[in-house]
Amino acid sequence: MDLLIVSGLSGAGKSVAMNALEDIGFFCIDNIPAGLLPSIMAFSKAGDNQLKRVALTMDVRGCRTREEVENALDQLDQQGVPYEILFLDAPDDVLMRRYSETRRRHPISISEGISTREAFLKERQILQPLKERANYTINTALLSTAQNKERICDLFLRDGGAKKAMRLTIMSFGFKFGIPQEADLVLDVRCLPNPFYVPELKHKTGMDQEVVDFVMSHPEAQELLRRYESFLEYALPLYVKEGKSQLTLAVGCTGGKHRSITFARKIAEYCETLGYTPGIQHRDSSR
Repeated sequence: MDLLIVSGLSGAGKSVAMNALEDIGFFCIDNIPAGLLPSIMAFSKAGDNQLKRVALTMDVRGCRTREEVENALDQLDQQGVPYEILFLDAPDDVLMRRYSETRRRHPISISEGISTREAFLKERQILQPLKERANYTINTALLSTAQNKERICDLFLRDGGAKKAMRLTIMSFGFKFGIPQEADLVLDVRCLPNPFYVPELKHKTGMDQEVVDFVMSHPEAQELLRRYESFLEYALPLYVKEGKSQLTLAVGCTGGKHRSITFARKIAEYCETLGYTPGIQHRDSSR
C-alpha cells in the first residue's frame, strides 16, 4: 500500500490537494485524529479492505499538540509502515489574506479564542514534525487553485513522479545578448577555448560535431562539465523536493553559438540519465 500523509497550514491548499489526489486514484480520508492513525492503517490493510493508494490529512483539526503528531509518526515507524509526507505551506500574510477573503476563522482561533495570527504561530509549532519529515514541500503562495491541482497531479501520477513533474528546460544563450530573464540558474562557459577563433569552425555551431569535438577535446572543458554535472546531481532533487514546477537552466558563452550549445546538449543528455525529461532551447543560435 502507498500511504501519503497530507498536511500543512490552514488555508494553504490541502483541500485542493486531496481533491486532486482522489481524481488520480487515491482513497482519501480527511481530518484524521493522530491517535487513530495506526488503527486506520490496520483497517486499510485487512482482508477485503486492502487499499493500494491511501492519502489522508493530518492537521490541527485532529492533532492538538506536537507530541500527538510525533507519537503518531513514531507508531507508523515502529509498525514498519512506509509513508511519504506532502506539506503545503504559504507565508502568514498570504494565509491571512485568504482567510479574510473567505471570511472563515482559523480552527485554533475558534477553539482557543486567540487571534488568527497567533493561531498560525501555534499551528506551525504543532505541525513542525510533519514539515521536518516531509518528502515534498509546496509553497502555494503564488499558485492558483488550478496550478496547485496540476502540481499535485504531476507529482503523484504513477507514470510521472516528482522528476517528471518538474518542467526542466536547458537553454543556451550568448552573454552579449543578455541573460535570459526566465533563467533560474546560469552556468558560464566563457572560460573555455572559443571555436569562434578557429576559421573552419567560426560559422558552425554546437550542433555540428566538429564544434563539439573541439570544445570537449580540452581537459578543462571535460572537468568543468563533470563539476556542473555533480552540482546538478545534487541540486535538482532539492528543487523537486521543494515542489518547483519548472526550472530553467541557462548555459552561456559570448555569442551563444559554440560552447554554450555544446554544453547545453551535454547537460541535457546527463539530466536524462538522472531520470528527468529536459527540453532544450538554443536562444541565440541563429543570430
